[in-house]
Amino acid sequence: MRYIGAALVFGVISLTLFAQSKSAPKAAAQPSITQGSSDDPIRLDVTRVNLLFTVTDKKGRFITNFKKEDFEITENKQKQNILEFTAESDLPLRLAFLIDTSNSIRDRFKFLQQAAVEFIETAMRADQDKAMIVSFDSTAQLAVDLTPDKTQLVAAVNRMRAGGGTALYDAIVLAAKDKLMQDQPRDKYRRAIIILSDGEDNLSNYSREQAVEWAQKADAVIYCISTNGLTHTEISGDKVLLHFSTETGGMTYFPFKAEDMQQSFVNITNELRHQYNVLYRPEPLLADGKYHPIEIKVKTMGNMLVRARQGYYAPDARK
Repeated sequence: MRYIGAALVFGVISLTLFAQSKSAPKAAAQPSITQGSSDDPIRLDVTRVNLLFTVTDKKGRFITNFKKEDFEITENKQKQNILEFTAESDLPLRLAFLIDTSNSIRDRFKFLQQAAVEFIETAMRADQDKAMIVSFDSTAQLAVDLTPDKTQLVAAVNRMRAGGGTALYDAIVLAAKDKLMQDQPRDKYRRAIIILSDGEDNLSNYSREQAVEWAQKADAVIYCISTNGLTHTEISGDKVLLHFSTETGGMTYFPFKAEDMQQSFVNITNELRHQYNVLYRPEPLLADGKYHPIEIKVKTMGNMLVRARQGYYAPDARK
C-alpha cells in the first residue's frame, strides 16, 4: 500500500479548527482540537508535504540505491516537483511503544513483555535512538518519556501488569501529539509508533480517525503487532490495526508464537533503517479542506513495491 508520512503546514494561512464528530468526513485530516482536549486553536502553516516511504522488490528486499530522479510524485494526478530527497539508512529513531495492558490480553501479556524487552535491548542504539513507553488499559499513561536509557525502558515494561478496559486511540494521540510532534528537528529522525495489542478499544475519548490524524501530523509510521495470532483467532481488532498501519504506511504483523513476535520487531527495525524521504510543495497549493490523493512511482524499474500513505486532507481556509 502506498502512503505518505505527512507534515502538513500551509504558509501564510492561519486556520482555527475545532472538534469534529466521529462521523464527520473530514475529521481525520483536519488538525482539530477534538474530544477530550482543550478548545485552544491549532495554527497550521502548510507549504510543503513530507513523504516517507519504502521501496522493495517482489521478494520483499529493500531497494536503497535509488536517486531523486528515479521517482515520480503526483498529487491529484498532477506531477509534483521534488524539492528535497534523502535516502539515509542510519538516521536516529524516535520510537513510541504502545503496550496494551487491558484485561483482554491478560493471557498473552507475558509474551508482549518478553518481545518488547528483547527488542529494546538488541535493536536500540544507545548513542542515537530514543524510545518512550505508553501503557494503556482504561486510560493511556506515559510510563517512560523519550530516553536512550535501555535500563529505564526495560524496567518500565517489566513493571506493567494487565487489567482494565482499553483506550488504544487515546494512547496513539498521547504518543503522537504530546511527544513525537514536539521532538525537533522533525526531518532528522525516523518516527514510529509500535502498537502491541489486540486492536480492541472501548474507552477512548478520541476516535480512530483522530488517532490516525495525529500520527500523520507527527510524521509517525504506525506498526502493529497483533496479539490475536497467539490465540489463532481473528477478531475485529485486527481490522483496526490494519487500518492504522495502512493509513500511515506501516505494517501489521500477526505472530503465532513468541519467536514470531520477536521477528516482527526485527522486520520493523530493518524497515525503519531503509526508508526514503522527500519534500515537495503542492502545485497548485490549495487550502480547500479536501482529500488530496498522492501516488509515488519508481520510473526506472518495474515490479517495485512502494509503500507510503496514499494522500492527505488539506486544511480548509473557509473555516
